[in-house]
Amino acid sequence: MNRTATRTRTTAETSVTVTVDLDGTGRYDVSTGVPFYDHLLGAFSKHSLVDMDIDATGDLDVDDHHTVEDVALVLGEALSAALGDRAGIQRFGDAAVPMDEALARCAVDVSGRPYAVVDVALQNERIGTFTTQNFPHLVESLARTAGLSLHLSASGHNDHHVAEAAMKALARALRAAVAVDTRRAGDVPSTKGTL
Repeated sequence: MNRTATRTRTTAETSVTVTVDLDGTGRYDVSTGVPFYDHLLGAFSKHSLVDMDIDATGDLDVDDHHTVEDVALVLGEALSAALGDRAGIQRFGDAAVPMDEALARCAVDVSGRPYAVVDVALQNERIGTFTTQNFPHLVESLARTAGLSLHLSASGHNDHHVAEAAMKALARALRAAVAVDTRRAGDVPSTKGTL
């Protein structure tokens, strides 16, 4: 089973190429021009065990919004393409991740029906050059194009810890959901017969 994909998006605002391997080891090469976003995406790769190559340039002279959004959209497209018909996967996954005073929880359904409930308590306007207002938007964008139904919550006192714990919880939940279920023998995990 080859669960890899590459997707590209080029607009007047950004140029993004993403390659993923769902059965990787958590290897990543990420360059978005937004250092904290690179850090979050690296943590996502490392803890989901999805190998990721992400190369993005964007209009950072405006702000980081277009880059953060478009990378999330293309990453979601690549994950969806790598999943194919989603046959033989566990489908559901959940995780709780502590990081010092922060605690994040995530539940994921790789249902093909996008929906995101994001309750991540970030207190400051920025973490480095990353605009914290973009955090829920990136999760929603990823869910939309990957076809994920997810609930993600995180709280704490340090924004870096809260955002990173949230990304790691999402990664761990996704890792469980996309794992191959050997008992399913390639069957689609739905009474409908399709996802």
